Amino acid sequence: MTTAIIDYGMGNVRSLSNALEYVGNDVVLTKDPGALADADRLLLPGVGAFGDAMAAINASGLRPLLDRLALEERKPVLGVCLGMQLFAKRSLEHGVHEGLGWLDAEVLPMRPTPPSKVPHVGWNAITPMPAHDWLFDGLPAGESDFYFVHSFHMVCHDSVDCAATCEHGGTFTAAVARGNLVATQFHPEKSQDNGLQLLTNWLNREF
Repeated sequence: MTTAIIDYGMGNVRSLSNALEYVGNDVVLTKDPGALADADRLLLPGVGAFGDAMAAINASGLRPLLDRLALEERKPVLGVCLGMQLFAKRSLEHGVHEGLGWLDAEVLPMRPTPPSKVPHVGWNAITPMPAHDWLFDGLPAGESDFYFVHSFHMVCHDSVDCAATCEHGGTFTAAVARGNLVATQFHPEKSQDNGLQLLTNWLNREF
């Protein structure tokens, strides 16, 4: 099985690639349309600002292909951190920016109650939603800590899409899942054993 990490110029791809290879997956970092179409799965990474990331995706010319693979061919896609936020219809980060629109969701600034601060950085426990507990199979109940780095969060307009929540001065969406589309606000590649287990669960899932 091969996972293609979508190379659009924004993302900490080395650690993601290493994590996927560690759990036995073949990985290719590519922006080649043929390689993306041939891969068994896709991973959408992302660091930085939402608007810059969408501009980079649109400039790459990959947007129509990614839409087709994700929405029509229903190839499994995993979004990580900003990659998750790009699944939304829009973001209000430094203006209003159109997203991929794969989920009925929007990205808003975090406004946690004190003493919690922004950005939200560090380890935090998540609460899986029963409908999507397959993603967290094998993780200890109540001890599923993952590593976060973000200042904005996704709001799902259809609550069924929320796969896990987290508390940081309020509740926010920590992971989403709808059919072949799965994404995490946290970084599984930086989350040690829990992150490796989550990646394994995603790779083993039949969509």
